[in-house]
Amino acid sequence: MRTFTALLIIVFSLLQYRLWFGKNSVPDYFSLQEDVAQQKLVNLKLQQRNKLLYADTDDLKLGTEAIEERARNELGMIKENETFFRVIPNKEPSGQNDTSQGLY
Repeated sequence: MRTFTALLIIVFSLLQYRLWFGKNSVPDYFSLQEDVAQQKLVNLKLQQRNKLLYADTDDLKLGTEAIEERARNELGMIKENETFFRVIPNKEPSGQNDTSQGLY
């Protein structure tokens, strides 16, 4: 009976070792769960991007307003008898060109 008990303890110990430290162990399982969660987030972002792209292509196929908007924004095209103004922002921050700032 003692040898049988000792044999069961040895087998149980080996199985526990394999469960915690072997291939496909519990830490591996948790690591894979994290990878799956990260991949799901990536997939969700890609699905949202795809929805926007599908909506954009549908808009381009069905209407002329989207085509006109793209021509204006991306190609800089304007209509006849239309005035185009380009506003160029100042590269310097507004506080740097004030000369009285450093005098105290």
